[in-house]
Amino acid sequence: MNFYNIGKIVNTQGLRGEVRVMSITDFPEKRFKVGNEVYAFLNDTKSEKLVIDGVRTHKNFILLHFKDKPTINDVEYLKPSELKIAEDQLDSDDLQPGEYYYHQIIGLDVLDTDGQKIGSVKEILSPGANDVWVVSRDNKSDLLLPKIDSVILDVNLDDEIITVDVPRGLDDED
Repeated sequence: MNFYNIGKIVNTQGLRGEVRVMSITDFPEKRFKVGNEVYAFLNDTKSEKLVIDGVRTHKNFILLHFKDKPTINDVEYLKPSELKIAEDQLDSDDLQPGEYYYHQIIGLDVLDTDGQKIGSVKEILSPGANDVWVVSRDNKSDLLLPKIDSVILDVNLDDEIITVDVPRGLDDED
């Protein structure tokens, strides 16, 4: 089963078993809801399924309380850990046309408008207004492509191909 990051437990909050979470999901109201199951990955090999039974916000954090974890002592071991959801919890209805989950994009081949392979997407950055797709290339430095319609022309998930138009000056090695 595949799992996808939705946040990170960074600390405990108070004495009543709450944890402080930094959210990294675009859908916090859907992912952090009473009754939802999340998985805390404590390291590469150990994970634990948790059921959310309390949610509130405090400053820039989401505070979660889990079923059967009534005190700080019951959740102390969870920090730090990655919070993830199972793949079957993803819902394609969450996305608008032209929107994708990161895992759908990472690994796809990137072609220019002439059909020549540039490389493949290895990472997605979110520095500000637009995501930036990092393209790994053979014998060249990574190419950073902004996720804007004039650069990312087509994403074909079935063929696992992204067609791009790299503007002049964007590629340092041209």
